[in-house]
Amino acid sequence: MLTAAAVAVAIAVVSVASWLLVREKLYQEVHDSLSTAVQEGPGLSRNQILYCGKTPQEALAAVPSAPADGRFGPPKYDFQFVTADGTVCFPLGATKAVEVKSSDLPSGASGHQAATYREGSYLNGDSALVRRTATSVQSESGERQPATLLTALPTNGVQDSLKSLALLMAGVAGLGVIGAGITGRIVARSALKPVDQLTDMVEHIARTEEVGTTIPVNGKDEIARLSTSFNSMSTALANSRERQTRLIADAGHELRTPLTSLRTNVDLLIRSDAQGRALPPETRARMLGNMKAQMQELTLLIGDLLQLSRPDTPAPEAVRAVVPFHETVGRALERGRLRGPSLVFDTDVRPWYVHGDPAALERAVINLLDNAVKYSPPAGTIDVRLQGGRLTVRDHGPGIPAEELPYVFDRFWRSPSSRQLPGSGLGLSIVAQTVQDTGGQVSLGPAPDGGPGTQAVIVLPGQPEEPR
Repeated sequence: MLTAAAVAVAIAVVSVASWLLVREKLYQEVHDSLSTAVQEGPGLSRNQILYCGKTPQEALAAVPSAPADGRFGPPKYDFQFVTADGTVCFPLGATKAVEVKSSDLPSGASGHQAATYREGSYLNGDSALVRRTATSVQSESGERQPATLLTALPTNGVQDSLKSLALLMAGVAGLGVIGAGITGRIVARSALKPVDQLTDMVEHIARTEEVGTTIPVNGKDEIARLSTSFNSMSTALANSRERQTRLIADAGHELRTPLTSLRTNVDLLIRSDAQGRALPPETRARMLGNMKAQMQELTLLIGDLLQLSRPDTPAPEAVRAVVPFHETVGRALERGRLRGPSLVFDTDVRPWYVHGDPAALERAVINLLDNAVKYSPPAGTIDVRLQGGRLTVRDHGPGIPAEELPYVFDRFWRSPSSRQLPGSGLGLSIVAQTVQDTGGQVSLGPAPDGGPGTQAVIVLPGQPEEPR
């Protein structure tokens, strides 16, 4: 409809302008013809014979008929004179008369000084263009008196041509508007077909919740870009749902073991008390110790899940600050020494300031040290280095097989050889997420010198001096 309206306005403007130009041209030709009428008019000499009357009808009736010998044809122009007293005179051969208006009467002794034009009509009702020229005529007493020469040309042909042109332009404009509407509809439906597909797909996803569905992309225009963006969003939503589903499934699996153990121990305690058969103190103490250990494991697992429940986006600026990373590493080392009192920590920590979440960074470093403590042999050594924003934590344990390295940062993934050790499989995932939020990089691999153990490397952007 907008296309048809725009085309209609354009056609209307062009049609009206063309009609006005043609009208101006046709009437200009009539003006030019009237300008030469006096020179071409036969028998308009100064002393010619005029036939006069009080009214145009009376004067025209006094004009004798042209001889029937064929020498006189119908005149090209129609001439008539009007005197100051309203008398109308015609030359010989006049056949038509135009209506006389009061403005046609001569004024003063000299009459009209310049030729003027007006629209008029013949006595029979036909339209005409009239040229008024000042002149004089000879009265019955032989004196010259002022008069106005009216020279007329019929304009019925011009008006008929203009009407025909108007009808033709109206028809062309109507066909143009209809054609523009049909063409605009076809073009719009063709151009918006991808939008219809996109709408159907969105409605389908909203109805069935089947994220991940995509639509075909054709071309490189804005619609194609919109379709590509939608496909990217749909794929991202599918991946997010898949990660969420996997996280819930893995969390449920990890929570099942400590909860089952807790329920078994609690049932045994309740049954022994209900039956009045008290457990031996050693057995009761061992069960309570197991329950405490299971509660600690549940607490650690829930804390890890809460840490990973945050969106995969950097922490908001409200919790980000300039962090003296070397101090964070120092605090994590103190906790690491408490967890591995028999281990030797070889450290070289130099100042480094980063912009990030202080609590998250400390938890990431602690997780790396916990892994190193967990897999280090008794009385083993853990090397910790922080130089130029590069933190390395190297243990001398059994190491990680090369085929398992691609999975170490996956949530809930645990090496088959370490399933019997405590842990939830979320520590390295938290490390990777925290480092990514801070704009750094993390990697885990074999010891660089080819010796036993594993080395974790974190690289964070920052500077060695505290920013002001």
